[in-house]
Amino acid sequence: MIFFPTPEKSINQLPPKTLEKSPKTPKSAKKSKSSSNRSEKISNLEPIQPKSPALSEKRKRNGGVESENVAKTRARAQNVPKKRVYYKKIKYDESEFAVGDDVYVKRRENASSDEEDPEVEECKMCFRGGKAVMIECDDCLGGFHLKCLKPPLKEVPEGDWMCVFCEAKKSGKEVELPKPPKGKKRVRTLKEKLLTSDLWAARIESIWKEVDGTFWFRAHWYMIPEETEAGRQPHNLRRELYRTNDFADVEMESVFRHCYVFSPKEYAKAQNEGDDVFFCEYEYDIRWHSFKRLAEINDLEEDLEYESEEDMDFEEEIERKKSSGPSSQELAANSRKGRIFGLQKIGTKSIPQHVRCHKQTGLERAKQTLLLATLPKSLPCRNKEMEEISAFIKGAICDDQCLGRCLYIHGVPGTGKTMSVLAVMRSLKSELESGSIKPYSFIEINGLKLATAENIYRVIYEALSGHRVSWKKALHFLNERFSEGKQVGKGQNKPCILLIDELDLLVTRNQSVLYNILDWPTRPNSKLIVIGIANTMDLPEKLLPRISSRMGIHRLCFGPYTFQQLQEIIMSRLKGIDAFDKQAVEFASRKVAAISGDARRALEICRRAAEITDYRIKNQATPADTASAEEARVGMAEVEAAIQEMFQAPHIQVIRSSCRLGKIFLAAMVQELYKTGMAETTFEKLAFTVSCFCTSNGEQFPGCDVLLRVGCKLGECRIILCEQGSRHRLQKLQLNFPSDDVTFALKDCQEIPWLAKYL
Repeated sequence: MIFFPTPEKSINQLPPKTLEKSPKTPKSAKKSKSSSNRSEKISNLEPIQPKSPALSEKRKRNGGVESENVAKTRARAQNVPKKRVYYKKIKYDESEFAVGDDVYVKRRENASSDEEDPEVEECKMCFRGGKAVMIECDDCLGGFHLKCLKPPLKEVPEGDWMCVFCEAKKSGKEVELPKPPKGKKRVRTLKEKLLTSDLWAARIESIWKEVDGTFWFRAHWYMIPEETEAGRQPHNLRRELYRTNDFADVEMESVFRHCYVFSPKEYAKAQNEGDDVFFCEYEYDIRWHSFKRLAEINDLEEDLEYESEEDMDFEEEIERKKSSGPSSQELAANSRKGRIFGLQKIGTKSIPQHVRCHKQTGLERAKQTLLLATLPKSLPCRNKEMEEISAFIKGAICDDQCLGRCLYIHGVPGTGKTMSVLAVMRSLKSELESGSIKPYSFIEINGLKLATAENIYRVIYEALSGHRVSWKKALHFLNERFSEGKQVGKGQNKPCILLIDELDLLVTRNQSVLYNILDWPTRPNSKLIVIGIANTMDLPEKLLPRISSRMGIHRLCFGPYTFQQLQEIIMSRLKGIDAFDKQAVEFASRKVAAISGDARRALEICRRAAEITDYRIKNQATPADTASAEEARVGMAEVEAAIQEMFQAPHIQVIRSSCRLGKIFLAAMVQELYKTGMAETTFEKLAFTVSCFCTSNGEQFPGCDVLLRVGCKLGECRIILCEQGSRHRLQKLQLNFPSDDVTFALKDCQEIPWLAKYL
């Protein structure tokens, strides 16, 4: 075996992971004859250590007799254990593997089919390979000889091609595939095994030799769409893979050979790269089951601070080879000893328009920028509130004593409360980098992400110290930190800004969690600034006096947006995109401002209107109309259709068609939400509110039993969510849809006109 070691590094120069113990060799790598022979060959090739000339002359003068100190030093050096040796490139089993290569990896131990690796895929008609040109079906990826087709083809056609079996399946006919001759077993290629989950594909991140002489590599796994949580979707290509965020240490013995995973642009240009060519555009998070485009992910190698000069020289060598021009040897993934066989039409499948990388139209850019997850460049219409928040924080952290303060921010949903605070923190971060304000630490917590209210102690302590402990220990350490001023973590002397979104979710039966958090800023050595955000205006008045007194007098109200403000928010997002008529944006803004003033609802309506317009244009038959897609604009009709979809959805129709008592039931739930600010309420409180409604408006209260049956019917329709368990008066209830939808459905109810005053 030939290997190319990188220059030796000292232990201090290696990354922390390389100082760990060597991983145990798996069962598949235990003392097989082949692996032992390889290790013997590799161990014989020890690097030659040059002798120092001065030392050689000294040994000649001393007659070859070593001193006692030199002998002791050499004996100690022999007892030092060996360490890993890392390589950029090795030659293993007559194949050359380098860092960054994509390879097939065994998935099962002792599988007999793994020994099958045909040089070329067999024809699905004659079940033979050979050197004859084959064509691949773009749907099933099956290979066919041109002469075996009926009628036979003389040359590979341009564009997409589908076999007769796939065409018959799409037309709804029953298809019987040809069977191999008797005594012949169909042999699958590695590509087919990978796409049927019998193999793995991985990218080599690093290669090293262990102390026992075996070669290992760090595998960055790929995954086929069928193995994801969502499964294969209609837009997935047959050769598409997802890169995951999962890594593992694998022995080189498990590697079959190379495969090639291309980016969208490289895959579209591929022509004769062989059969082992795949396409990858997204990264898949195996924990959260989410996708992210690879083009948006920064390369990790650019962020490595411990990159050595040897690594830089290696990358410069690669760039020099790329710039020197293409290699004279023709590349082929499905090749043996320079002979190229098999499929000649690989990778020529065109990437579908409007799905893959292409120049986006104005409507597509509008849809992307109107997404709620898209962070806007600026936050209009909240300049006054942001100035107050900034002045409050600066006054707290710039104070020499920094005794700690509390700020309570309230307002209806969708009015930019959290976004405004985060925008202020981004501006303060730039001032911190310039040195105009004192250093501080910032912790952001959302109450919806906490399993229990007590878990907030764990989150705060982990953010300050970097250690994860139980919430009881975290509470003990935080009391020492904020009450007694003891050190916790590295930033113990910095002021701490704690942002708690959905503050009302921390309300417990004895309200101890809120008491502790709001009591810490009052301590002399706390240096803690608490900013709480909730939807309820009078939340402090509903808490115990000892808690409301500690919340302080600093309050900030975010009122609902007017239609002018909503129009300005939408136009700021669409800046530079000429895709909407001004009247259409104004119509959507007025409609939302009349109901709730929720900016998120206005953005969703405009985004849906852009989707309707884009879908209509792409489904037009004539090419001339399709060519005018760049000039398409969203008008009043599309906005009206989006509003009808949003406010006349099936659940709104169910609310409108519910019984008289069901409407009163839902109105009471909305009233409880407005009154307490809590999404959940109990059946006992709801029954009391319904009783008050009926008494005040001359209605007869039907009783708790009838009201419970009405609630069960609404729960069956999934209008409300009920706590699991027995039906009793403390059972928790919650709306399954926004309260704005209930308000929109019942505010013009002619059957019960008095409901409007409660909505």
